[in-house]
Amino acid sequence: MAVPAFTPVVVAAAALAILQCAGSIGLEALNQRHARAHAHSIPEAFKNSLSPETHRRSVEYTLAKGRLSIVSAILDLVVFLAVIASGILPASAGWMALDSASSPWWAATWLLGVGAALSLPSLPLEWWAQFRLEARFGFNTTTPGTWVADRIKGLALSAALGLPLLALLLFLVRAMGSLWWLWGFVAIAAFQVLVLFLAPAVILPLFNKFTPLPDGPLKDRLLALGERTGFHAATIQVMDGSRRSRHANAFFTGFGRFRKIALFDTLVEQLTPEEIEAVLAHEIGHHQRRHIPRRLATGMLMMLAGFGAMGWLATQPWFAAGFGFGPGTGIAPTLLLFALVSPAALFWASPISHHWSRVHEFEADGYACNAMGSPVPLVTALRKLSEKNLSNLTPHPWYSAFHYSHPTLVEREAALLARRGSGTSVDASGPAIPPTH
Repeated sequence: MAVPAFTPVVVAAAALAILQCAGSIGLEALNQRHARAHAHSIPEAFKNSLSPETHRRSVEYTLAKGRLSIVSAILDLVVFLAVIASGILPASAGWMALDSASSPWWAATWLLGVGAALSLPSLPLEWWAQFRLEARFGFNTTTPGTWVADRIKGLALSAALGLPLLALLLFLVRAMGSLWWLWGFVAIAAFQVLVLFLAPAVILPLFNKFTPLPDGPLKDRLLALGERTGFHAATIQVMDGSRRSRHANAFFTGFGRFRKIALFDTLVEQLTPEEIEAVLAHEIGHHQRRHIPRRLATGMLMMLAGFGAMGWLATQPWFAAGFGFGPGTGIAPTLLLFALVSPAALFWASPISHHWSRVHEFEADGYACNAMGSPVPLVTALRKLSEKNLSNLTPHPWYSAFHYSHPTLVEREAALLARRGSGTSVDASGPAIPPTH
């Protein structure tokens, strides 16, 4: 196997990956130090509602996840450097006789195969996270058989959807000339919208069981909320989230008459009907404030920029050649290399996207507060979910900026209670407490 020279583009890619790894480890170290510093001091707003034992376990959970994240970051860096420096990628293209005349299906098979191979080194850590870390803190309910079946289903789904999509993209490269990247963007964007429609009925049931929410006070309450807010769904269903984890959530998928509200069975078990209504009101707030189409539009613009970058790189002979690919291997290596290198650069822009995501969460919280007529149900729901999930109440601000798409519980509660003035108090399995200022 020929080892590629350390060309400027290889050195630049390695430097980006090393900087990302160093940034990730540095942030984890800051967050762990911050967690240890607050390990023996419960935030003032929660001293009457959070037990010292739960707070201690949340700190331990934060530290354990942080240590695993550091190992994962180092492993990802080692794999990336080995892949770009060893010559394995151009060698694999040679083994499959990949060239510019290869069938789009053949080149797509190479791309999918390389992607699957690159995911293998992380499987042991994923197993450890599920059956050691999550199990240690009482969250794991997944069996080894379900875990393996999920990976097999995911691989099969990637092949079933990804192979024809990649083949179409490579066909457009040949058929559309220099503007292939624009047509490629249109094709991928249309596919993503199609998946949003197909996911509730076709994709999600492959992994989870959905059953209609039984008739009763909870269903009546949620349907009344939908009527009150003008949010109409085809059905309200309960998902067997407890089959894999004790974490809880709620979401809705689809559009128009295909819209489906899904509640984790763990959520139904952990919260009161009023609190579940408040959580659903928050999700409805995302819809009514048009956060979903705005996020979709932002994602589309970013994807268009990515395709534009790929279109430009495809015209630069130094890019693929710098990683050891010959001039006749076609455009598939450029697509693969861009997918491998771009995350290291985008990592540094994550605070921007997370900032706007947190803004949307505050807006959805405000909508839920208005829909419920009080912040109390959502506050108590968030407290319970935070306690059950052993959430970190005191993340380092820099870590939160890079990793948190949601505001912290302290921030969300302060904003909610401020909507009702300084006299608001909340009973959350403990004495009434003053609002956070």
